[in-house]
Amino acid sequence: MNIITTPFLDLLIIEPTVFKDDRGYFLESYHKKKLAAFIKIDFVQDNESCSGKNVLRGLHFQTPPYAQAKLIRVISGAVLDVVVDLRKNSKTYGKYFKIELNQDNKKQLFIPAGFAHGFLTLAKKTIINYKCSEFYHKKSEVSLIWNDKTININWPVKKPIVSKKDKMGLNFKDFNSPF
Repeated sequence: MNIITTPFLDLLIIEPTVFKDDRGYFLESYHKKKLAAFIKIDFVQDNESCSGKNVLRGLHFQTPPYAQAKLIRVISGAVLDVVVDLRKNSKTYGKYFKIELNQDNKKQLFIPAGFAHGFLTLAKKTIINYKCSEFYHKKSEVSLIWNDKTININWPVKKPIVSKKDKMGLNFKDFNSPF
């Protein structure tokens, strides 16, 4: 397993070791002991979502005390995965990081609590699986608007498919971060 740091404190890219042969492949998608030096979190919930091409979900997060760290991976298809740093004392506060996660590169993204998370699907059918450090708590759920002008994320699709709820997300300039 290869752990890659990013310019964002505690935001990590994880490249699992993939064993391939004529039958297919095998990989460890999560190994607590191997990740213990980097990720000191007990995950409590796994989620899976399936979306068609050009679906944009996010930018979602939960506020303290229900803030979630996440470990994201693509089972099938591909996404442009995007996070926004909401930690006020961070050098990267208000900035975003993006990476393509797909069924071929098998990369994963560890997102610490204090980040908004979203993704745009790049394939006809994409299945994502992610681990969460806290249970879903509806009253703590918040969304930033996906096309916020202050954050200015460079999405590769101008008119993605977005839920009504995600179209009603907050503007970053109007958001008072609890992180």
